[in-house]
Amino acid sequence: MKKYLEVGKIVGTHGIKGELRVEPWCDSPEFLAGFKTLYYNEGAEKLKVSSRPHKNIVLMKLKDVDTIEEAQKLRGRILYIDRADVKLPEGRNFIQDLIGCKVLDADDRAVEYGVIRDVFKTGANDVYTVKAPDGSEVLVPVIDSVVVEKNVEEGYVLIRPMKGLFTDED
Repeated sequence: MKKYLEVGKIVGTHGIKGELRVEPWCDSPEFLAGFKTLYYNEGAEKLKVSSRPHKNIVLMKLKDVDTIEEAQKLRGRILYIDRADVKLPEGRNFIQDLIGCKVLDADDRAVEYGVIRDVFKTGANDVYTVKAPDGSEVLVPVIDSVVVEKNVEEGYVLIRPMKGLFTDED
């Protein structure tokens, strides 16, 4: 698993004193605003930051970036966190760890439904985008009756698909 995880992208500036607008790629702006240290270049460059949530973005100030001109040069940069700086609640995973996991049948692990290519949120639950062996994409709801087990360390997710999810059954 990666040591440094993508958490957001600098999308613009705010004001004239070097503050940045950051699009969070995590659960919430509040989560991202809780970090005092972030990184560029997959952990190669350490950054000292102060930030606050603002609607659906984060307003962030980097140490030694004090003008709008300096801030504008950073637009488009990706920000990372160190995995060691986060303690996830039990049963929670980083999306980046789920991507690439095999999706197997919970009752017959020899049956592989595909590989997780993306995870997105809906109002009710997350949804896995699974690329099936035939190349098609299937949307799998992340609900207790479908997702039986997640094991990112071993690289698999066990599911009991609803009727018709991977077949033409009613």
